[in-house]
Amino acid sequence: MRRQNRLDHIAVVLNKPRFSTNIGAAARAVKNMGLGRLVVVNPEDFDPDKVNRMATHAASDVVGDMRVHESLKQALSPYTYVVGTTARLGGERQGVFSPAAMAERLIDISAENEIALVFGPEDRGLTNDEIRLCHELVNIPTADFSSLNLAQAVMILCYEIFTASKEGGPGFIPRMASRYELDSMYEQLKDILVRIDYIKPDNPDYWLRYIRRFLSRVGLRAREVGIIRGLCRQVIWYGHKRYQDGLKDGESGIQR
Repeated sequence: MRRQNRLDHIAVVLNKPRFSTNIGAAARAVKNMGLGRLVVVNPEDFDPDKVNRMATHAASDVVGDMRVHESLKQALSPYTYVVGTTARLGGERQGVFSPAAMAERLIDISAENEIALVFGPEDRGLTNDEIRLCHELVNIPTADFSSLNLAQAVMILCYEIFTASKEGGPGFIPRMASRYELDSMYEQLKDILVRIDYIKPDNPDYWLRYIRRFLSRVGLRAREVGIIRGLCRQVIWYGHKRYQDGLKDGESGIQR
C-alpha cells in the first residue's frame, strides 16, 4: 500500500547560493523528482538567464514559481518541519540522519506538514545559527573527498525522497507548529530563562540549543506551542505581581 504523502508539500531552499547555474540545476531536480517548489534566499550575483538556461524549458514552471527571500528566517517562517543539510559533523551537529533515513521520515510528515529542505552556500554550508532553525540534519556520506556540488546534493536528496514516496508502509504525523510559531516561542523562552537565571545572558542561544534539540524531537503542534507560551506569560505575570506586592509591603511596613 502506498503511503499517504504530499511531495508538493516539500520545498528545496537554497540559502545564499553563489552560482545561478546551480539554481537552475536545482530547479531541474525539483521538477524531475516531483517536489513542490524551489525557494532561494539572498542569491549572490543572481542571473535569471543562466538560471533559465540550466533549468531548461522542462523546469521553466519551477523557475517561474520560485520564491526569493532576503533572509533564511523569513523564508522558513511558514514551514512546519525544517531539515538542514551539513557536510560537517560533531559539535552542534548531532543526531544527523542519512539521506535514506531522512527521506523515510519526510514522507510521513509531508501528509499534513509543509517541509523545507535547506542547503547552504557552495563554499561553506549552513552556519551554526542557521542550523538552529532546523528540526533535523541530514548528511550525504562520501569517501575521501567530502565536497559535493550543490546541484548534486539537491538531486541526491530529492531522489531519495521520491524513492521513499513509492515504497509501502503506513505512516502519519499530524500538523506541527510552523517555524514562525516556534521562533516566537523560543524567543519568549529565552527571555524568561535569562530572567530567572536558568541560562546565562552572555550567550543564551548556546544554552538554549539543548532545549531546542529536545523540543524538535518532540515535534510540537501549534496548540502545544501556545501552552508553553501561556506558561511563560504566567511566570512573568507572577514574578511582576510578587515584585509589586513586595513594594506595597515595604511601604506599609509589613514583613513576610
